[in-house]
Amino acid sequence: MTTTTRTGRTRLPRGRARHPGVVPVVSVAVLTFVAVAALQPALLTSGDPTAIQLARALQPPSFAHLLGTDQSGRDLYTRIVYGARESLTIGLGATALAMGIAVLLGFLAGLGGRVVDRLVGAALEVTFAFPVMLLALLLVAVRGPSSTTLIIAVGVGSAPGYARMVRGQVLAVRQEAYVEAACALGHGRARVVAQHVFPNAVRPLLALFTLGIGQSIVWASGLAFLGMGVAPPAAEWGALLEAGRMYITHAWWLEVMPGLAIVLVAVAATSLGRTLQKSLEGADR
Repeated sequence: MTTTTRTGRTRLPRGRARHPGVVPVVSVAVLTFVAVAALQPALLTSGDPTAIQLARALQPPSFAHLLGTDQSGRDLYTRIVYGARESLTIGLGATALAMGIAVLLGFLAGLGGRVVDRLVGAALEVTFAFPVMLLALLLVAVRGPSSTTLIIAVGVGSAPGYARMVRGQVLAVRQEAYVEAACALGHGRARVVAQHVFPNAVRPLLALFTLGIGQSIVWASGLAFLGMGVAPPAAEWGALLEAGRMYITHAWWLEVMPGLAIVLVAVAATSLGRTLQKSLEGADR
């Protein structure tokens, strides 16, 4: 049963407001597991991700090997756990780079005037037309396959979309009454931007950052699957997919298990990001 406040807004009962729901709780549990795997993988497995045992090559999932073994007899569960650090680092690094570029370009476009706005808009249009795959190929040719290459390729490729969001947020905040009041009181432009425009324009990016982590991991894994990621024998999840595609017809777990890990993390990060976004939108009402 809902109640209505004096202002006419509908408010949920206190009991419902306290319970975040099953999906956010599961999302936090999945991300916590991945964080533990990235920081302290030895807490989740006692195996060695590089231990080669050819006699146990391509064994299906069992009690001895929960997710099976790869072509070199290495335990796949152990490799996925140890690969979480590199995959999460790529996701966080690419998203942080994309957000940094987006904030810079978005604020230039939103506060720099009509000419600067048009120039930044034209640059974003060019970037949108430049495929991420082509950028990755260029970086791989120059720097070679590595985590840094993936971070730069995914980060730069994702930045234009975020930059447009930041620009729109800056333009919306500029029209708020508290910004006009600060200007009317004689506050300097730099002070108004630092105290009012920047905090309120950047606050919604927290949810976007969480959403971007899952997206970046998927992008990076896709590039790694095509051979443009971390070189073997790294246990990064995209590299595991690339290494197992030659055996997909008779060792399905080499593709399904790393792919499932990628999907779970992406869905969990997206779900958590949407929950944060709804919370921020509710706080603004």
